[in-house]
Amino acid sequence: MAVSFRAAALAAVASSLCCAAAAQAPRPLSLAEALQKASHAHPRLFIADRDIAIAEARRLQAGVRPNPQLSLEIDNAFGSGGYRWLRAAEATLQLSQVFELGGKRDARVAVAAAEHDAARHQLAAARLELLAETTTAFVAVAGAQRRALVLDRQLAALDRLTPLLRQRVEAGASSEADAARAQVAIDLARIDRDRARTAAAGARRDLASFMGLAQPDFTVVAGDLDRLARPPGFAAVLAAIDGNPQLTRWTAIRAQRDAEILAARLKPTPDLQLGVGLRHYRDSGSVAARLGVSVPIPVWDRNAGGVAEARETAAKAAGERDQARLALTATAGRAVDAMAGALQELDTLRRAVLPNARKALAAVEASYAQGRLPLLDLLESYRTLAEAELREVEALAAYHTAVATIEGLTGGLSTPSGRSAP
Repeated sequence: MAVSFRAAALAAVASSLCCAAAAQAPRPLSLAEALQKASHAHPRLFIADRDIAIAEARRLQAGVRPNPQLSLEIDNAFGSGGYRWLRAAEATLQLSQVFELGGKRDARVAVAAAEHDAARHQLAAARLELLAETTTAFVAVAGAQRRALVLDRQLAALDRLTPLLRQRVEAGASSEADAARAQVAIDLARIDRDRARTAAAGARRDLASFMGLAQPDFTVVAGDLDRLARPPGFAAVLAAIDGNPQLTRWTAIRAQRDAEILAARLKPTPDLQLGVGLRHYRDSGSVAARLGVSVPIPVWDRNAGGVAEARETAAKAAGERDQARLALTATAGRAVDAMAGALQELDTLRRAVLPNARKALAAVEASYAQGRLPLLDLLESYRTLAEAELREVEALAAYHTAVATIEGLTGGLSTPSGRSAP
């Protein structure tokens, strides 16, 4: 009874330790969590949001009227004789105000409002770009993890071969050269595995930087690389690109440039300055009102250069918009081609290459165990299967990277059909 009680107690302790270890085990990072952290913590969005605040402040300032001016003039002072010091001084206190004519204030407000609108589009573009880059970094981590697993399996298979090979050497069925070849293959596989782990650590660090972290707070990511869908047609992607904030913001920029042309044209329009004041006469002690009106005469400066500059800037904006669309179109074309190529490669790998490689390995293992095939054939079979599995991982990573690129260009268009890819 005491023995069974002690066994039960040990089992309970072991169970509690397992539960505690499971509770302390880090939870894999999901793509949704990575995107959420990136959208809240990355400085790129903070900067874009501040640009909106700056544009809003400029729009507020653009609608402000000119301040009035208060001036004090003293005549007949600090002279000689009867005008020594302030003996005969006469003072004039005047308040003046500039009234902008021709709609200058409205033009300034239009420029600032268009700039604010462009900043909002730029924030949307920055967010879309950040999410696409974060997704790409997430795919890189998932692919690096899977490559490490493939190499772990290869290394484990080679390690299992070692005892069998040692027995064959001792029995005289294999030579020491075979043992040396096997050890070389094991060491090279271990080097490849360690290199893959190093690459995975670097990919995790890159993903952490998109999440606003100096160091990764996760060890693995949870992503289904095998989930595939038919790629959209290039025409559908091209049609969706016009809704990309990187292009829609040019509408606001063009409105801003047109408002700047209007403001440049209105700049030489004379402003009216009215003034009213009081003048004190020293001799009689009397006080009289003083009225003033001033209007600049636009003779020399008609702001012709400013108008020409504003027009050329507007024309440049149209060209920059076309250039941006061409760049996005080229990027979309490469992404669509990459998706199609990756799917075609995966189809060949899964339909023919991987099944045949696994079948060949099983046959070679059986023949080697029976002494009918040399060790080199077995090592080559291990290498071929690992290479095919790594090719599959590369194709999967290329596919999902292309998907992330297209989603970053179109705002989410990637699987319009909703059907699984072959």
